[in-house]
Amino acid sequence: MTEESRIALLIDADNCPAAKIEVILDELAKYGVTNVRRAYGNWKSSGLKSWEEVLHEYAIQPIQQFAYTKGKNATDSAMIIDAMDLLYTQRLDAFCIASSDSDFTPLVMRIRANGLKVYGFGEKKTPMPFVNACSKFLYLETLGVQARTEEEAAAASVQKRSAKELKADAKLVSLLRNAVDACLEEDGWASLSAVGSHITNQASFDQRNYGYKKLGDLIEATGLFEAERRGSHLFLRDKRNARKGGN
Repeated sequence: MTEESRIALLIDADNCPAAKIEVILDELAKYGVTNVRRAYGNWKSSGLKSWEEVLHEYAIQPIQQFAYTKGKNATDSAMIIDAMDLLYTQRLDAFCIASSDSDFTPLVMRIRANGLKVYGFGEKKTPMPFVNACSKFLYLETLGVQARTEEEAAAASVQKRSAKELKADAKLVSLLRNAVDACLEEDGWASLSAVGSHITNQASFDQRNYGYKKLGDLIEATGLFEAERRGSHLFLRDKRNARKGGN
């Protein structure tokens, strides 16, 4: 039996809404077990009242951090120090940083340099350096919308990008084309599963941030690739290559 990955969840309570904790934990359950759960902040502050109500329910340890110096974020410093302690004293496979603050970018890069994955959760205001540094980053606005189906939740939480909008995103187009090209098999087609693994290893990416439930749906929506289903597996190839070489 394969041992489940061990994850440490560190929450910047000042910059993460308490209402999203359930969906954060639900998402992390896809990747392993969240053994360490800590939330940092000045718990004497009335602004953290909503967090106090969910700490016990989700077995989250509150870490008190006073604002010793005006204008300095003591919470961030405490999280960074604790993360480094955990990195070197605990047997962990991944970290989750729940915050919309770019101050954690160097920390994420340091953790990943040690071979661990870092999952990030934050609001859409989160600076791109932090988003890009994570192994996977999810915008909280795309998670946890009350709806009858997952498809409805995705549609309600973030507007699906149109084919025109997707094609206009040069970074996305380059990421997808390079991934498909890198995973081409001898017959000139790339399996969706291989493409997904390549993207995950290369960049912080989640198709739900573009309004699509599945990666295959996003790729097909761009209109840049041919798709061929073989049994339960989907294969892709760049339309440009198809025009050049035919079958």
